[in-house]
Amino acid sequence: MRRTLALFASSLVLWALVTQLNDALAGARVYLFAGALFVAFAALTQPHGAGLAAAILGGLVCDAHAPVAFGLHALLFAAAHLALFRIRDRVPRGDNVSAIVVVLLTNLALFLMFSFTQISASPVPAAIWPRLIADLVCSQVFLAVITPWFFALQAGALKLARVSRFDA
Repeated sequence: MRRTLALFASSLVLWALVTQLNDALAGARVYLFAGALFVAFAALTQPHGAGLAAAILGGLVCDAHAPVAFGLHALLFAAAHLALFRIRDRVPRGDNVSAIVVVLLTNLALFLMFSFTQISASPVPAAIWPRLIADLVCSQVFLAVITPWFFALQAGALKLARVSRFDA
């Protein structure tokens, strides 16, 4: 339980940071999406149950603030966690470059899934794609910069909770 709470606490820090950044960038009409960070560390390094619970809890926090059907973030974060958990033996665990690549690919997949599920609500779906592409590029640059810091934050939270960083 401490493992899940430590991962969830760091997810709350990420959610607050991204929410504040999006609020600051609203004037420039830029939206940062960092969904992969709610999933990647737990899926790559933690036991299945604790990581999945942390991903779902992080998704529920994102759902509470987003104008989408409640549970959509949680569902997609859980699906991303399951996919990453299945491939984690093929990804080097201690390497920042591989972690960044995994986060960027996962974020791309989540961003596209969210876009395809929500695009039908737009009155002119074709007109929204340039903005979505711009948001995706900004989000990916943001993630490339923040991923090592956030993985270190989660590792530190696990250390404070006195649980091992890597699954045995």
